[in-house]
Amino acid sequence: MSLDLSKVKERDALPNRREPHWQRLRPGCFIGYRPSAREGLGTWIARAYSEDERNYRLKALGDFCAIQARDRFAAAKKEAETFADLVEAGGIAEHPVETVAEACQRYASDGSEIGKRFTRHVYSDPIAKVKLSKLRRHHLKAWLRRLEDKPAQISRRKDGRMTTRPRSPASVNRDMAMLRAALNRVLPHGTPDTEAAWQEAITPIRNADRQRTLYLDREQRRSLLAEIDSESEPFVRTLCLLPLRPGAVANLNVADFDRRTAELTIGKDKSGKPRRIVVPKVAATLMAAQSKNRRPDEALFLRGNGRPWTKGSWKGPIAKAGRKAGLPVGATAYTLRHSTITDLVIGGLSLLTVAQISDTSAEMIERHYGHLIQSVAAEALAKLSL
Repeated sequence: MSLDLSKVKERDALPNRREPHWQRLRPGCFIGYRPSAREGLGTWIARAYSEDERNYRLKALGDFCAIQARDRFAAAKKEAETFADLVEAGGIAEHPVETVAEACQRYASDGSEIGKRFTRHVYSDPIAKVKLSKLRRHHLKAWLRRLEDKPAQISRRKDGRMTTRPRSPASVNRDMAMLRAALNRVLPHGTPDTEAAWQEAITPIRNADRQRTLYLDREQRRSLLAEIDSESEPFVRTLCLLPLRPGAVANLNVADFDRRTAELTIGKDKSGKPRRIVVPKVAATLMAAQSKNRRPDEALFLRGNGRPWTKGSWKGPIAKAGRKAGLPVGATAYTLRHSTITDLVIGGLSLLTVAQISDTSAEMIERHYGHLIQSVAAEALAKLSL
């Protein structure tokens, strides 16, 4: 027998439970009633199916305490049907954003790396609880001072202590940009030169980005690979062959490499947008060997203990091999990426193509690598003239 919530006696006889008692009003539209766990009025809930999102949307309707018991069903039914009409039309309003933390949480759904930055620098900070309607320039100035004073973590030592360094202006700019983007989505800019001008407190620091000046030529990279330990060699060799971030390589699974087409899907990277590239034959051979007799969901590159690579695990072996190979001080895993990008541009590949492969922009390549590319090109021309 179907439930009839319009009857007061039938509603009053319903047992208390977490899941509401539902009555179907029409396809995709339901009204629910949850009896009070204590003495008091129960609450009404609307449920409507969204074709766009392929799931049900819920809305709490309240207890309608100002209406007589016999009329509460009719009032709740009317609101539930209005809610369903909005959902079916695709016009349901999102939950209102009230605080800085809520603005960041909504924006963070666009990318996982963004969410990690908010976790480190916003959610645990006093600014997280500030209501957007009361956000002023001094709130953001104070947050920026705290951010600039916070040391940047480099690596963790064997004894558990974290190695840090002063936060660079470039790092501050990257963290500021995320918060500024989140607030721009929900807040209009305030009147300039007033406390309401929140946007003026988090403008980028000028000339903060440093150009990439360290380049390892092919001979130096071969020397590095000759000194690297056998456990790290496949991972580091991949960094020498492809212009990828170390973290993106570490996040690759066996299923991301297609042996038939030599295509590699990079799913987790800085932009958060998956991309697919064709890898050269030597890299394809390396990845085929790494994926042999392995499950699709396993990491493509594993350490000797069966765990994926992390920043803390690849930094030491590369630094040790770099010292043995006599490489310049400061050579890191990222130096391999910078060197490969430089080689591709010097080799004649267009900036746009290099940008797409390496998950950056042509503007960033010109800004960060312009001087380095010119220097390497000048050395190549000098050798040709001998």
